[in-house]
Amino acid sequence: MLELHQRIQEANVTLHGDLAFANDWEFFTDEPAEHFESLVSTGPYAGTLEAFSAGVKLRTRYKTLLDQVLAAGSISYWASDSERVIDTARYFGAGFFGIETHELAKLHIIPETQDRGADTLTPGRTCHNYRNNTNKLGHDYGYRMMDAIRSMYEPAIVERLAKQNADMPFTEAEIFTMQTICGFETIAKGSSPWCDVFTQEEWDSFEYARDVIHYFRAGPGNPYSASLGWLWLNATANVLNEGPSAGPLYFSFVHDGDIVPLLTALDLFPQTPELPTTHVLHNRTWRTSDVVPMGGRLVIERLSCAAPRHCWSNAPFYPNHVYCEPQEYDTYVRLNVNDGIVALPACQDGPGSSCSLEEFLWLVQKRGSEIDEFKYICGLDEDAADRIMFLHQ
Repeated sequence: MLELHQRIQEANVTLHGDLAFANDWEFFTDEPAEHFESLVSTGPYAGTLEAFSAGVKLRTRYKTLLDQVLAAGSISYWASDSERVIDTARYFGAGFFGIETHELAKLHIIPETQDRGADTLTPGRTCHNYRNNTNKLGHDYGYRMMDAIRSMYEPAIVERLAKQNADMPFTEAEIFTMQTICGFETIAKGSSPWCDVFTQEEWDSFEYARDVIHYFRAGPGNPYSASLGWLWLNATANVLNEGPSAGPLYFSFVHDGDIVPLLTALDLFPQTPELPTTHVLHNRTWRTSDVVPMGGRLVIERLSCAAPRHCWSNAPFYPNHVYCEPQEYDTYVRLNVNDGIVALPACQDGPGSSCSLEEFLWLVQKRGSEIDEFKYICGLDEDAADRIMFLHQ
């Protein structure tokens, strides 16, 4: 982004047409080197505001569970070791636990280092074969697939803008940067003139390119994805199986690229057919804006619901004497993705698109048996950690 801005400033050329605004455009942050890796703190869509608001929203929804935390006097929650992830966790904590968060909730920072093995919140960074693209199907696979889509629609934009500005043609890479600036500036300032440079069809192509990179980099289109996501899923399933004795609440904060493998492990948002790279598939399930928007989250709920019970009376002799079996409760698991309930494709036997806990645990273990074991697929040493061990109160 900075390179494009500097090139326009130093070109000593007056831009025309769709890019005329760029003659006077100023970069949306005065300290980009410092702010690029930080949580956005300005504008109506600021990340700080979103995180705090999410905390308040969940505080309202789970006030009963929060009361249990307040009664206990302490709770742990976790974040991967990235500045913006940590800040997200802290702003969320202020909204959920209150402004004196540090007195109640302890934030544990989990390193994003390669030596963590499976005991991590960021498995894409500890999985050697994935990180280093050992078989060309690792982290960079998504970029190669996205490049195929970009090569379909960007040349026409290059040509269109070149007709308006013959003295300063732009490259395909710069076109993609312009589209990217639209989103970042909108978050920081509320709007961006770069958004008006492109047509709706061109935006549809950009959206699809972003969907493709997430799908093939960390989503269902990547052979490593389910193995990466199963680590946190399995650790969470164990907590759900323990029930209330494990603690009322668990919060973990990670990058969007760490949420996507978890959704793959759960087999949510199944995409059939696989996203093509020869054309835009308009009728698709996998959309980044639905799956991992800015501030995206997955909430897994453990529900205890009253089971039907048999009641009877001694009518007609004693019709007012009604007797009932003792009340029992059934336990279910429900998934809430970005404030929408999403049913597990293989299990919807409970109320409100939930799944019975027993069936959910069976599905998690079945999924684990179907995918490659983390250490094996990642090419890790035998002594590397094989599971998450920090997720406990």
